[in-house]
Amino acid sequence: MYGFNVERINLRDEDKVKEVKDFLQIFDLELDDNVDYTIVIRQNEEIEATCSKSKNVFKCFAVADDLRGEGMSATLMGAVSDRLFEEGIYHSFIFTKIGNTNIFTSLGYKLIHQIENVALLESGIYDIKKYLKDMKKEYNIDASIKKSAIVMNCNPFTLGHRYLIEEAARQSTEVLVFIVEEDKSSFPFNYRYAMVKEGVSDLPNVRVIKGGEYIISEATFPSYFLRKEDEKLKAYTTLDASIFGRYFCETLNIIKRFIGEEPYCTVTRNYNDSLKKILPSYGVEVVEIKRKSFMGDIISASKVRKLIKQEKVDYIENIVPSSTWKFLNTREGKEIMGKIRFSDSPH
Repeated sequence: MYGFNVERINLRDEDKVKEVKDFLQIFDLELDDNVDYTIVIRQNEEIEATCSKSKNVFKCFAVADDLRGEGMSATLMGAVSDRLFEEGIYHSFIFTKIGNTNIFTSLGYKLIHQIENVALLESGIYDIKKYLKDMKKEYNIDASIKKSAIVMNCNPFTLGHRYLIEEAARQSTEVLVFIVEEDKSSFPFNYRYAMVKEGVSDLPNVRVIKGGEYIISEATFPSYFLRKEDEKLKAYTTLDASIFGRYFCETLNIIKRFIGEEPYCTVTRNYNDSLKKILPSYGVEVVEIKRKSFMGDIISASKVRKLIKQEKVDYIENIVPSSTWKFLNTREGKEIMGKIRFSDSPH
């Protein structure tokens, strides 16, 4: 492209990163902390356009007004897409302001869902409808049977989680338990998934399913252009709940979603409120269950992690299923507990 310079930004270079941040501020955007690849287009040494990614999610997209219509969008997307291909990634998401939706649909992206001010689009070797079709086949899900659903992180799996699943199983013909696959927790996904699967193996009408990319994932968190924390949270919870109702519930015949009462965590409480507001519009009942307690204290995964940090591991046996206790006593479990003890991470 004559007169323009396409450049990859070294994200360790504070001056270069500040340049990108300053450019994005013009559009009331922010550079997410978790981006792993950023590209800019310059004209006369000045940034005129930029796009970043975090894993397979395109973020922080901006083009100077005087260069719109000059092929900038296609150039940016092509450059970052090339990087995805190099990494062996063939499916991607774009989270953007609704005003940019036409730009990306013209480049072959499909709209998944949009809410008041944000839109989520995707492109690649599959889409959400194919994903759900494949899920039905993989887990042998009979869509003619009315189901309940639970979405859990289980970091780690506790007797509180088990109690919620038991209650859903008691009130339902069949229960699908989706385990959040995004690996931002102390306990990696494969261990969380295994703990739950083994921990509910005695419940014949419960099926444990990998959460995938469309449930509480990197793709559904619009932090990069929503400045206020309440706006971020509202957009995140509203979009996630809407996608679950529109696609998962309709395709899998889910008529109820069970949630645990949340007295402490603001994020989870707001998420629950969004589910209560949105899912009924898709014909789905939200059932809130009072949290299970032990010796007057609510059982939670954060309580388990706190006990690990305090080196009160023996007490944990009282509030977790045998599958979790068994894992905590393995070499891998002890390594994770060691990391938790020396970490300030809230996850």
